[in-house]
Amino acid sequence: MNLDYEIPDEKRDTIIADVEQIFQHFASDVTAAFKKDPAADSIVSVLTSYPGIQAVLIYRVAHFLWKLGLPFVPRYLSNLAAQITGIDIHPCAKIGSDFFIDHGKGVVIGETAVIGDNVTIYQGVSLGGVSLERKKRHPTIGNNVVIGAGAKILGPITIGDNVKIGANSVVINDVPSNSVVVGVPGRVVSKSVKELKKEVDLTHSKLPDPIQKYLKQMEKRIKKLEEQLENKNQ
Repeated sequence: MNLDYEIPDEKRDTIIADVEQIFQHFASDVTAAFKKDPAADSIVSVLTSYPGIQAVLIYRVAHFLWKLGLPFVPRYLSNLAAQITGIDIHPCAKIGSDFFIDHGKGVVIGETAVIGDNVTIYQGVSLGGVSLERKKRHPTIGNNVVIGAGAKILGPITIGDNVKIGANSVVINDVPSNSVVVGVPGRVVSKSVKELKKEVDLTHSKLPDPIQKYLKQMEKRIKKLEEQLENKNQ
């Protein structure tokens, strides 16, 4: 295998800007950890004991090398990060600033996934593909999005800005901005989410439960029918 590689002339002018962007993004990622996790108490602890931060740092470098067209190394770094952290991010994926993976074990971000700014992902989340064709096959995630633990977002769908996706939801259709999604398959149960600020609202444990809502409606209907039967029998 020939590992000799020379950077094409047309790419040289962009290298410095890309390197600067790596540092800018990583600084914003570390800052996001402090904003979104009250357990973050020092930069040293965040850098050494947060697998999500470690995986994203390696991804930033791997993505830079991927854009250069460097063979082998980006995928090797991606695999190394997965072995160390349990988080699998393809180096071709595009991820914005202020990105935070909390806990992180089992997170998978596919090759053609696109993630906006100020996005928070919890453990077990998959941004997966549903096709073997070599084209756009993974989700596009907007800005200011929170994706709860275990959620699966599948296919080349678009998740709008300011969206909350409940834990263990399976999302296979586009989601409009300012929405809350829960369930299997994922359903929009609220469109009243206000625009999230940089201090993103992470309270995704109290999302609307459509099943509970339907059960309460059924209980009321059954009670009403029972009262009608009692009145007839009197």
